[in-house]
Amino acid sequence: MKESIQEKGTLLLALVAGLSINGTCSALFSSVVPFSIFPILTLGLTVYCLHQRYQNRTMPVGLPGIAAACFVLGVLIYSSVVRAEYPDLGSNFLPSVLSVILLFWIGYKLRLRQQLH
Repeated sequence: MKESIQEKGTLLLALVAGLSINGTCSALFSSVVPFSIFPILTLGLTVYCLHQRYQNRTMPVGLPGIAAACFVLGVLIYSSVVRAEYPDLGSNFLPSVLSVILLFWIGYKLRLRQQLH
């Protein structure tokens, strides 16, 4: 049970890291999105927490791939939300569709992991 909670925490941190890295890039390099310090702070804290988890615990087989997918999901979700808020950046159709596909893939992989354990 404790291992499952730690795995979910790692996946959540990977999702937040994806959200914050795209937020940091948007805040620093996009003239349409207003600047904010909070994505930069969030990125620093999530990278630190993920690094501490990596140093102190071994990752089970299959979890790094799912964590990478959660990271990409965070990037895509932030991109689709920002594009919905600021239509000048372009359409949010492709990031939204890719987010849904990736979300189903992550759910499928997590369900397979639960059946194996």
